[in-house]
Amino acid sequence: MTGKVKKRLGDQLIDKGLVTKDQVEIAITEQKKQNKQLGNVLVELGFVTEAVIRDCLGEALGKESIDLSQVVPDETALKLITKQIATRYTVLPVHFSEETKQLQLATTDIYDVIVLDRIRANLPREIQLVPLLAAETEIRHALDQFYGYELSVDGILREIETGVVDYQSLDAGGEEYSQPLVRLVNSILSDAVKRGASDIHFEPEAAFLRLRYRIDGVLRQVRSLHKDYWSAIVVRIKVLAGLNIAETRSPQDGRISLKVGGRAIDFRVSSQPTTHGENLVLRVLDRDKGIVPLEKLQIHEQNLDLLKLLMGRPEGIILVTGPTGSGKTTTLYSMLNYRKSVEVNIMTLEDPVEYPMDMIRQTSINEVSKMDFASGIRSLMRQDPDIILVGEVRDESTAEMALRAAMTGHQVFTTLHTNSALGAIPRLVDIGVKPEIMAGNIIGILGQRLIRTLCKHCKQEKVSEDYENIILGQSQSVTLHEAVGCDHCNNTGYKGRVSVLEVLKFDEDLDELVAQHASMRDLKRHAAENGFRTMADDGVEKVLAGITTIEELSRVVDLTARLAL
Repeated sequence: MTGKVKKRLGDQLIDKGLVTKDQVEIAITEQKKQNKQLGNVLVELGFVTEAVIRDCLGEALGKESIDLSQVVPDETALKLITKQIATRYTVLPVHFSEETKQLQLATTDIYDVIVLDRIRANLPREIQLVPLLAAETEIRHALDQFYGYELSVDGILREIETGVVDYQSLDAGGEEYSQPLVRLVNSILSDAVKRGASDIHFEPEAAFLRLRYRIDGVLRQVRSLHKDYWSAIVVRIKVLAGLNIAETRSPQDGRISLKVGGRAIDFRVSSQPTTHGENLVLRVLDRDKGIVPLEKLQIHEQNLDLLKLLMGRPEGIILVTGPTGSGKTTTLYSMLNYRKSVEVNIMTLEDPVEYPMDMIRQTSINEVSKMDFASGIRSLMRQDPDIILVGEVRDESTAEMALRAAMTGHQVFTTLHTNSALGAIPRLVDIGVKPEIMAGNIIGILGQRLIRTLCKHCKQEKVSEDYENIILGQSQSVTLHEAVGCDHCNNTGYKGRVSVLEVLKFDEDLDELVAQHASMRDLKRHAAENGFRTMADDGVEKVLAGITTIEELSRVVDLTARLAL
């Protein structure tokens, strides 16, 4: 491989402790005899693997390397370059982005201008090449795997219906990619990521297998498959996730890490025994979408300023509340991302760790034996943290330890399953936290929901009706927008989601009310008098701005109180 490398490959490998000086000298002697590149000679002699050479060269050149064994192919990319051209120049198209018109191309030499120019000559002019460093044997193996086989879900199903499937080889190594059901699982995972699904549901019924995606918080049936395929599909997913394929009567959890659509995607796999077989649900964890800068969460300016003010406090607890799937984790990660710096020690306890982050020490309580949230917090306190993230407050012992951490000068971020920010107070009392301890230690509570946003391509203007004017607090009709449906949004009328948020700041008066066991009516009155914006208020603003509809807002936020106004 060519290109300017600051440190010689042999020296780099020695520094990393991957080879000895003697081994490098042997390889250099052989290199002179064979007139080959040093990396190839080291691999031939068995001193290192080709993957090690690939990663070292990529690091030295400051370029990204790619492990093709963990890549799910992009059908669109493969169609852009024929197998004949890809084989001749030892390259593999990995991913094509319709938005940026960029084609990621795995190659053994990212600086070979002649090869890159010849490939460009066979592509439309608007397409840009993004070369990625890959090992030669990996590319050659991938060329045999990915070319010549049907990759679309429909195509693979046709192939299965007309051909004979060898179910026994699904959990075997070697040329497993040639098996249609192996490709079917990969294609379903790839298809779900492309559609922006947050969960993939494989649901066996008596006579068929139902496949559903959760897109923008709503489950959609994608297709139905014959029940005969299920045993092979479940084995394949279990093999990928490292689960026990022989165990079918107990729930299991695992994880799959793949490169899909040019991005690193994790799938959290959960199996559950049911009357018709094992039910599998895969949570799609897209790191690019999971860690969003705070300013890009589309939080109302007043709420964002208040949230930053709360995070600026030196100690105390900030609670993020809402049901499952309301975006609590994304908000928490964005808050950590905002606070992280070399001056701050941030430590987390999660069940499990969803998105790996740099500069933050993350612990999964599943991976450490005999550790729950309460004992985990006790352990973290001895690690000199400034900020502690606790995945969830589930019981009295966890709440007690989190409050104790806040009392001793730490800032604690955590989540709680309640319907609203104010609803967190009676919920904490219910699990055994004394109101006197809450007062002075809770500095703020966020209530959050996710609502679908209108598709920009097909939304239509409409005039508001009388009942809508009451909800919106308008004295006369205003212009709103309604969902229509088109190809861009799968005929739903909605594309993407945005959060509706309420931020309750604790002041001395609110602390006093909590300590005195004040009623919910008194707490609401105090919050309203001090400018508290509810989720309904935040959602109404988004309706008036044409971002969503009243129907969608009412699906996730209670608007009955506004009808009584």
